[in-house]
Amino acid sequence: MTRVLAVSTVFPPHRYPQADITDALARCLPSGSDSGLLRRVHSSVQVDTRHLALPLDDYGQLGGFGRSNNAYLEAAFDLGVKALELALTEAGMTADEIDLVVSTSVTGVATPSLEARLAATVGLRRDVRRVPLFGLGCAGGAAGVARVHDYLTGRPDQVALLLSAELCSLTLQPSDTSMANLVAGALFGDGAAALLAVGRDHPRHGDASGPLVVDSRSRLYPGTEHLLGWDVGEWGFRMVLGSDLPDVIRLNVCEEIMSFLRGHDLKPLDLGAWVCHPGGPKVLDVLADGLGLPWQAFERSRRSLAQAGNLSSASVLHVLRDTLTAGPPEPGSAGLLLAFGPGVSSELVLLRW
Repeated sequence: MTRVLAVSTVFPPHRYPQADITDALARCLPSGSDSGLLRRVHSSVQVDTRHLALPLDDYGQLGGFGRSNNAYLEAAFDLGVKALELALTEAGMTADEIDLVVSTSVTGVATPSLEARLAATVGLRRDVRRVPLFGLGCAGGAAGVARVHDYLTGRPDQVALLLSAELCSLTLQPSDTSMANLVAGALFGDGAAALLAVGRDHPRHGDASGPLVVDSRSRLYPGTEHLLGWDVGEWGFRMVLGSDLPDVIRLNVCEEIMSFLRGHDLKPLDLGAWVCHPGGPKVLDVLADGLGLPWQAFERSRRSLAQAGNLSSASVLHVLRDTLTAGPPEPGSAGLLLAFGPGVSSELVLLRW
């Protein structure tokens, strides 16, 4: 089984209270818009602070998609390098030991892809295998862990890295007064994360304390494509976010989790850790209710949401990092890493300590 050696998370230096971001976005609304609605949305999502790729006052100077994407390329490069190097330092390894890099991001366009752009800077080998992922959205972090596990199952003596860099603030449409955009402006923050793992035959597999990846499951829920994603145009990325998303999670994802756990003779209350993407307070409430879990089961996810907002694919890795540093479960305990994304889709990864 795959062994997780290290998880790192990094953030841009610009950190703001939610109230400051709310005020800035309220000033951008078209004349005659209801700023009270924006403020109510911002106060309801349980986000206290967020990190932004740029100083708050610089967002009004971005203009069109080209400038926003250039800012994405610069910030994603810097954060990606830091996240990768932190993970390597924590694991006591060097970049030339990495055999595979899976990178995931959905908040900008990079060709060459992000891992190719930073390869020479961090010292990746010229023959490193690369798998850039785009379009998985918030599910990309969990899906990336699963794809790393798939690779290492077939090449158990090798080393793989998952890299996520998300600059959600650079996709925001300040003058868009749709509810989807108001919610996005209230929820999403910026950050990056990296996860380093080895296969079962690697020399480091047995001397590490990180969790094992036991199994994974990916699911698409037909007929839900309109509920989550991007509307892409000359303006860039515009959020698509259906109000029925929590209901889809209640009706589909909860049963998916129960079925996945039953296959391993587990029930929700048996798990020692829930590493859940903090998609928003409603999503976490629906999961806790549907799975019969106490509010505290998703405490780390709620804390991540409050401290940094929704980081898209990087969020679930941020929660995993907190789980490992704040006192992991007892040896032998199981945990579930899970996230949701466009499709609508879910990604489940079973962990064992």
